[in-house]
Amino acid sequence: MPKHHTRASDTRASDTTAPDATASDITTPGTTEARRSLRREVPSTVALVADARDFAAMRGYRSFTFDDHQDYLRQVDALLKSLAAQGIHTTVTLFDPDAYAAFCADHGLDPDTPTARTRFTAGLGGSSAGLPYTGQPIEELVPLLVDESVRQATWEYATMLLAGLGACADCGEDIGHASFERAGHLLTRLVERAGPGHHHMVCSVPTPDEQLIAVLHAEASGEPEDPPRIEGRDGLDFVTVLAAGIALGGPGGLVLRTTAPGAKDRVHGWRLAGGRLVALPAASVFDAYCTDADTGEPVAPEPGVDYCPGFEVDDPGPHH
Repeated sequence: MPKHHTRASDTRASDTTAPDATASDITTPGTTEARRSLRREVPSTVALVADARDFAAMRGYRSFTFDDHQDYLRQVDALLKSLAAQGIHTTVTLFDPDAYAAFCADHGLDPDTPTARTRFTAGLGGSSAGLPYTGQPIEELVPLLVDESVRQATWEYATMLLAGLGACADCGEDIGHASFERAGHLLTRLVERAGPGHHHMVCSVPTPDEQLIAVLHAEASGEPEDPPRIEGRDGLDFVTVLAAGIALGGPGGLVLRTTAPGAKDRVHGWRLAGGRLVALPAASVFDAYCTDADTGEPVAPEPGVDYCPGFEVDDPGPHH
């Protein structure tokens, strides 16, 4: 937990001083500043309990001394600001009580101790679901962390799904690998054929256990010498989810919205069927975009948006 982790990681140089060091060695005027300089080079990890239900679970531990979730979040916010003020790089991640309990059981630790929470939090420091703290207010940081955690879980699930599909009975090719390569090719075609502008894509694939959703932003100039730019690792996540939809051969969908200077936004759509992206007619794109997903009620179309048919990007492949 944040307050315990910070204490555990805030190691003093005197804790590791050689046995024959004298008191004057430890208190030499330049030593304190040198120690502070070293401390700024030691990264810190803060794992916060973002969900009220998870907070209630943590209150079952007597050594977890917080009673109010909002007060706890304010204290975490103050801690993060304090670490930043010291020049310490801090990674923030989510604290999952269920994962924590499993970790303690696996390692023979008493979960009702600050030491166990510190060890668990230290292991989260290299998690790809963590975010660097850059001064975000806690009310902005929490939803960002939740989104990042969902993104990571989606990628892990889709990756495991692809890895477990095995080889094609007809040609012996690994289905997951072939689907991933094909999804990457389709993404390139989508962006190239959408033309210049900012492209926002959403791919949704239902699976037996999860509803997989991936979001991607890409910039395209339309110039042959300037290939489309795809941000961060969003491209990997998007291709993995699309590949899962291709490999499963079941239902799914993809929507692309393009924004370009001096033109209306354009929305195109496709459905996944038989391992292919099938272009939707304009009327189907309109219906999909202008229907409330939860209630099924119609939603007024956005002004300045053209609802367009999907364009052809796919060819029949071997793994349907």
